[in-house]
Amino acid sequence: MKTASKARLSHKPIKGCIGTHIFNGKQDLLSGEFAGEIRDLLEQRGVLVFPAIQFTDAEQIAFTQTLGTFAPEASDGQGITKITLDVKENPAGAEFLKGSLYWHIDGTRNESPILASLLSCKVPATWGGNTGFCNTYAAYEALSAADKERYETLRVVHAPWASLLYYDPEPSLARLSAMQAIGEKELPLVWKHRSGRKSLILGCTSQHVIGVTPAQSAQIIIGLREWATSEPFSYSHRWHAGDLVIWDNTGTMHRAEAYDPACGRMMHRTKLEGEEPFE
Repeated sequence: MKTASKARLSHKPIKGCIGTHIFNGKQDLLSGEFAGEIRDLLEQRGVLVFPAIQFTDAEQIAFTQTLGTFAPEASDGQGITKITLDVKENPAGAEFLKGSLYWHIDGTRNESPILASLLSCKVPATWGGNTGFCNTYAAYEALSAADKERYETLRVVHAPWASLLYYDPEPSLARLSAMQAIGEKELPLVWKHRSGRKSLILGCTSQHVIGVTPAQSAQIIIGLREWATSEPFSYSHRWHAGDLVIWDNTGTMHRAEAYDPACGRMMHRTKLEGEEPFE
């Protein structure tokens, strides 16, 4: 008598340093059987793509819960946040999402940033609208020994108001003051993870490097961003309705790529609570 073969996680790398496609169906994923393997792949690859999985909101929440501690969001009372520039659908957050067009890590003001975000495409953009990702583990690991030593002890002030100047370079004083009231946080440039690996903490919230001149600070922040987002470490996902993408917020940066703000692009997001502080 033949025994049933154990299901396996079906996956294939997208690029050398970043990204993996996962091809299992809903039943496999919702069972939680592969949660450990998926978590391992997420840390190794930074970004996992589930093409055309077509999760409902309830299924997306259930899948998120298999992977760690679910971080509910309050936009509709169901733990799903609508990511859209449509002010009718997202009256409070549409303006804030302008900052998402620039490379960033979520939660740089939190003690423990979220572990990961899961994003489902409901309505793709009519043009553009990809999401770009870069692997900040791989970018750090590929630095020269001299650069690793140079950056090892540097610290950076991160502030939401720094990101405001990317999309509104001449804000009113009132708008700047409102953003500055959110606060700032000092973080290491190199995050020494519990696993022993190291990654770079960068992005549009990086206001300045402590202990160097403004010119040197800009050279470090922009130079490392350019390095980390270069072709070997980056991946741009072209969305199709029904796709789900997970990214490791502790070892990647991400950004939305330009699209028609009136096109109705709609994404549904869930999150996993953070498990490791920056320090």
